[in-house]
Amino acid sequence: MNTSPPRLAIVLSHPVQYYSPWFQWMAAHSNVTFRVFYLWEFGVTARHDPQFGKTILWDIDLLSGYDSEFVPNVSPDPGTHQFAGLDNPELPARLAAWRPTALLLFGYNWKSHLRALWWARWHRVPTILRGDSHWLGRGAPAWHRHAALSVLFRQFAAFLNVGTANADYYRTLGVPTEKLFFAPHSVDAARFDPADFNSQAAAAKLRSELGLTGKRIVLFAGKLHERKQPVELLEAFLAVATDEHALIFVGDGAERENLLQRAARAPDHHVRFLPFANQSEMPARYLLGDLMALPSRGSYETWGLAVNEAMHLGRPCLVSDLVGCQRDLVIPNHTGWVFSANDTTDLRRTLHEALHCPSATLAEFSRNCLSQISGFTYAQTTRGLTDALAQLR
Repeated sequence: MNTSPPRLAIVLSHPVQYYSPWFQWMAAHSNVTFRVFYLWEFGVTARHDPQFGKTILWDIDLLSGYDSEFVPNVSPDPGTHQFAGLDNPELPARLAAWRPTALLLFGYNWKSHLRALWWARWHRVPTILRGDSHWLGRGAPAWHRHAALSVLFRQFAAFLNVGTANADYYRTLGVPTEKLFFAPHSVDAARFDPADFNSQAAAAKLRSELGLTGKRIVLFAGKLHERKQPVELLEAFLAVATDEHALIFVGDGAERENLLQRAARAPDHHVRFLPFANQSEMPARYLLGDLMALPSRGSYETWGLAVNEAMHLGRPCLVSDLVGCQRDLVIPNHTGWVFSANDTTDLRRTLHEALHCPSATLAEFSRNCLSQISGFTYAQTTRGLTDALAQLR
């Protein structure tokens, strides 16, 4: 048995505002020796995001505090939107030079990820997979997809499942339970602190500027994309809200103009729009709302990390039953409300219930959120990874 400390190579598409703080935490608080191999520079250089419809550059530090390097990407159209968008021929040589004893892949849908997997198999380096896919809204896979994924997954020594729906995804494809290690999706809890005075003051100032002091506010934060159903949320709000309620959209995207036009036809309702907010601004945006809504449909919302952020701030959430995190985080009548994703009548009914519930109930849900989300932190995520690494030795 190999008893030397593992050297973990992590292959990830690009610096991500959710993962980099985890790497920083892990480097400071664990004994894991690791290096992250990035395949694209999105997030640390200004790039156009087609779903936000604008150029994005995150305003938090994504690279310091842990070991990483960028591997040149030769794709003429780089990105995660296509299989060949991550094409990094130097990756095997870079991995070999670092001499890892284990490999962690974030996903498998890109050319370089499969290149890394085959390199690891050839050199007998055990590989761990972390993804967040689920079958919600899709049903069982077709036989040919089931067969192909089952063969692919047999190449991995362990799997980090981020939640219940993700674990079910792996089990459906024949992954044995002993290869599954719970490493939950988590965010930087220290940044989303409900007691932070600056965030509270910024939220109160925004409420006043928007003329919404004293209103019960529903907040939507994210890309204004049809699959997140912002239009359906607006129509439901217009149908059930009173003068005591407000709806705020934070974000940009293809549906923005449509939403603005629809809201303009109902001037008596309190609907407000705020532009895309960078990471440092998000705590105050969540604190604007009394509850957050994420009504996504289809298999689009594999998890919904905005729910983690909102719940760390004590904000109950209203989500569809197809949002990946729902079964783990949004418990009906406890931490929020759940509606059937493809039923607009159910969305209206559920939103009405949330808007009109007693203040004492909302306060109880808020306390429950803080308790529920306490199991979804970087410490828990790192424990799942270290358990998987220990199983490999």
